[in-house]
Amino acid sequence: MARFAANLTHLFNELPMLERFDAASRAGFRGAEILFPYDLVVPDLRRAADAAGLDIVMITCPPPNWAGGPRGFAAVPEVQERFRHDFERALRVAEALSARHIHVMAGKAKGPEAYACLVENLGWAAHRAPHASLTIEPKNATDKPGHFLDSFDLALQVIEAVGAPNLGLQFDAYQAHMMTGDVLNTFKACQHRVHHIQIAGATGRHEPRDGDIDYAEFLRAVEASGYSGWISAEYHPRTTTGAGLHWMSSELYHS
Repeated sequence: MARFAANLTHLFNELPMLERFDAASRAGFRGAEILFPYDLVVPDLRRAADAAGLDIVMITCPPPNWAGGPRGFAAVPEVQERFRHDFERALRVAEALSARHIHVMAGKAKGPEAYACLVENLGWAAHRAPHASLTIEPKNATDKPGHFLDSFDLALQVIEAVGAPNLGLQFDAYQAHMMTGDVLNTFKACQHRVHHIQIAGATGRHEPRDGDIDYAEFLRAVEASGYSGWISAEYHPRTTTGAGLHWMSSELYHS
């Protein structure tokens, strides 16, 4: 059976962050993602997660300037030293939270220099933290124009080039639909490198209901692949989070 985690940056955001853990637990989630926890008190987050019985599944490396700056910069040669400085920060927070994955964002960049920079930075990070699971995620050009990792093929190429066992793919079914229109076969081509999975509805990135994405078929493929990790709900609720959570009890997700 799938293990579901709630992305608490997006879900239950009608509540203060520390109250979202308990709300997620009562809704049936057993894990939590927090995209950028760096402006929060880390011991308070850990206590709230522990009290709710939630594992913290993933955090994201901090951007260089959360107040309107670019989201991620691992592929940007001009800020390579800043990437390493901020990775150290992310690593400290991840260790304090016992986070399962650290998502490293490539950022806006293009060309062979960006590719070389990303491979070098990821290789350095994987060697710096061999005990940590690092993930990279391709993002579609509609939502994230200019993002360097703009295809699953490129992400797999980067992972192969780095060659570190603790670096893997963050497979977002919404991103796969937006980029390829074929979530199932995209997953099958990538499944050997998948460390983490995220889900959302294809239209508007709302609740992950069956529709443009055949989630029944996708989850059967995930189970058949032998994947035993978390599946995180990373979406924008149409109204309140609670009002849209009927998908959690659907037979679609428990077949």
